[in-house]
Amino acid sequence: MKKEKVIETVSELPQEFELDVLLEKLVFIEKVEKGLKQIKEGKTKTHEEVKEIVKGW
Repeated sequence: MKKEKVIETVSELPQEFELDVLLEKLVFIEKVEKGLKQIKEGKTKTHEEVKEIVKGW
């Protein structure tokens, strides 16, 4: 995650906020960015592949 994204996220919050709210937002953003990167790199599974994986659990 880039510092600019953190600063942007903090600036969107109200003047007073719980630290947990900021952390949750940052974790969410990081996970979404990671997922989008995986899509671009072709590191995804089809619905059928996931169903087969889950059967093994």
